[in-house]
Amino acid sequence: MEFFRIHRSIPFMRHALVLNIISLVTFLAAVFFIVTRGFHLSIEFTGGTVMEVHYAQTVQLEEVRGAMTKLGYNPNDFQVQSFGTSRDVMIRLPLVHSQTSSAQSDAVLGALKAADPTVQLRSVEFVGPQVGKELFHNGLMALLVTVAGIVIYLAFRFEWKFAVAGVLANLHDVVIILGFFAFFRWEFSLSVLAGVLAVLGYSVNESVVIMDRIRENFRKMRKASVREVINSAITQTISRTVITHACTQIMVLSMLFLGGPTLHYFALALTIGIWFGIYSSVFVAAALAMWMGVKREDLIRQVKKDEVDNLS
Repeated sequence: MEFFRIHRSIPFMRHALVLNIISLVTFLAAVFFIVTRGFHLSIEFTGGTVMEVHYAQTVQLEEVRGAMTKLGYNPNDFQVQSFGTSRDVMIRLPLVHSQTSSAQSDAVLGALKAADPTVQLRSVEFVGPQVGKELFHNGLMALLVTVAGIVIYLAFRFEWKFAVAGVLANLHDVVIILGFFAFFRWEFSLSVLAGVLAVLGYSVNESVVIMDRIRENFRKMRKASVREVINSAITQTISRTVITHACTQIMVLSMLFLGGPTLHYFALALTIGIWFGIYSSVFVAAALAMWMGVKREDLIRQVKKDEVDNLS
């Protein structure tokens, strides 16, 4: 399905060098912030206490947060969210070295009872720092395995130049997302890690669509230059790109604005990833393949002399 069709190729590659320099600067800035500022890791990674409480009637989360703030907790260090019903609340507390998990949960429950005597404690769980380190390590391993899988997939489906270009473009998206989280000190949780992995798959899909069209155009446009082939391929996929990403972005924005605190940073990571995924597929992956010297012979199998003789 196409909303519109552009009959004249847009010279995207004319600006490839300038945009690639901007990409490199942005990438290096993201790496700088990741190294110097680090991440604001959530309780899943750092360890802490998770409480589940139940109210007799619907409770306003702001009231619960207010009671927590009065106890001296920084609003950026704990999480309060509904789960199941509007009367059930989950509270995630940071690790306090001078206080045991039991004493910590007792103090919080006392503060909540002072505000609303109907509150009941349903469960208390303690997440140790070692568990958090294992989760962080496993998350990084999942990221590396995903990247390795993408490299193998692209190398088999196309050839090594496109594989390298596609992976660099995808890593460009991931590092920039992480750079945003490091710079703004947004909370980095398991759901954000899931969002980053989802962006990897989403972005590579966009790159594959454009690479597929480049390979197809190499077969059709035999007298065109590499730059013209790439420009034509990107132009031909614009309608599909607009439809796909607009639909996805509408869904993600609904999670961002209406999904509550649980989905907020997950949707934020996806939103950044979608926009940079579009950009990197057009101006990073395709341009890198062009700078690496991709040519018609790389993508179209040459007919050997023996095969020609057999046909004749």
